[in-house]
Amino acid sequence: MKLHELSPVAGSNKARKRIGRGPASGQGKTAGKGHKGQKARAGRGMRPGFEGGQMPLQRRLPKRGFNNIFGTEMAIVNVAALDKAYEAGETVTIDSLIEKGLVKKVLDGVKVLGHGELSKALTVQANAFSESAKQKIEAAGGKTEVI
Repeated sequence: MKLHELSPVAGSNKARKRIGRGPASGQGKTAGKGHKGQKARAGRGMRPGFEGGQMPLQRRLPKRGFNNIFGTEMAIVNVAALDKAYEAGETVTIDSLIEKGLVKKVLDGVKVLGHGELSKALTVQANAFSESAKQKIEAAGGKTEVI
């Protein structure tokens, strides 16, 4: 097979409809728009969601809550999970958390929470720590590093 022998699969490339090119084109006279009416007029199409003057669906449905575009969503890890997954003296990084399956997606950062107990001295690097997590890590002889 050579580059000049390549061709698209039959039926995958469809010729565009050339409307308004006379009666011989197959789309003559009304150019595929039928007779009269709003859809037949030039520039008089309806916007998406228009229901002919009826109250549109997006206005009929109740609205609840809001979307905080400035909010941050952190991936969370509890101290108990760190105790199970790491050996004493290890450094906990975001990459190692992903590798061990404790975090699936980093989102806007990783926050360590204080649920559970920690019995090993670990150096933990994360974007944020809760106060209880910080206390438990330092009480076990470890260090917290905000990155």
